[in-house]
Amino acid sequence: MKRRLFTAGLLSAPALAQAQSQPPLRLIVPAPPGGSTDILARVLGEKAGALLGQPIVVDNRGGAGGIIGTEAAARAPADGNTIILGHNQTHASNQWMTRNLPYHVVDSFTPVARLATVHHATVVPANSHARDMAGLIEMGRAGRRVSYASSQAGSASHVLAETFVRRSQMDAVHVPYRGGGPATTDTVAGVVDFYVSTWPGVVTLVREGRLRALSIGAPRRLPDFPDLPTTEEAGVPFMAVDAWFGLFAPRGVEPGRVSRLSLAFLEALAQPEVATRATQAGLNAAPMSVAEFAAFQLAEVRRWQEMATLTGIMMES
Repeated sequence: MKRRLFTAGLLSAPALAQAQSQPPLRLIVPAPPGGSTDILARVLGEKAGALLGQPIVVDNRGGAGGIIGTEAAARAPADGNTIILGHNQTHASNQWMTRNLPYHVVDSFTPVARLATVHHATVVPANSHARDMAGLIEMGRAGRRVSYASSQAGSASHVLAETFVRRSQMDAVHVPYRGGGPATTDTVAGVVDFYVSTWPGVVTLVREGRLRALSIGAPRRLPDFPDLPTTEEAGVPFMAVDAWFGLFAPRGVEPGRVSRLSLAFLEALAQPEVATRATQAGLNAAPMSVAEFAAFQLAEVRRWQEMATLTGIMMES
């Protein structure tokens, strides 16, 4: 981790007593239990709650690409006792790719802290003729329509793959699935020709030789996979788009409360136990303060707007 944030003196004794008299802090996770996001929320919640002197209750609200949980967070009272662990879909791409979205990704929320990122990788079946990204592009230009999987229509895996298809002028068809598991399974089986997945979802299969990775959207090659080129090296730099996870509060929460929440969660993220659990879940700890995260989110909203315009993807809310 690039830096360590200390919260010594975060709460004075009177403030701590006041915090302990407050109701529990509700941390909405817009996904079902058991995934990487849920694991991160629960580990962080325990540590941050101790720092705040306030119990934190994880509230899983999965469904509709994160919209159900995110709408609940947007409509919550702005008393600082509800936050959400959002991500690039809930708080960036949904604004441009979902018709009648029941919240605004920027105007409905106050950024609290960025926590982690995850790289995307392009994978093909182990017996694919494509040995690299150039070979995959050639497959899509050779008079045969190729197919690509996504974890869900409108997801990052869908948008990134469609961006690749359009910018590479390939002939391809989208095959949406209900989750990364089924999409990965059918890629291994050769039902589809390629899949743009988060790296933690496919790394074991790549290591076992059941999938072949063609590129990864990391700034440099991974030490454990020195032969795997980055998207820059593979000639598709526009695919270096990470998934990211961060905390948001409903718009209108008092700035001092937002600052205390940010400091507590970033200090929790810096603790060795949390960092280890994040790594085990395939997440890269990537802390950002309130101001840094707000600027980052605006840049991401613009980036996803460009991809929405290019791909023309639009979902119903």
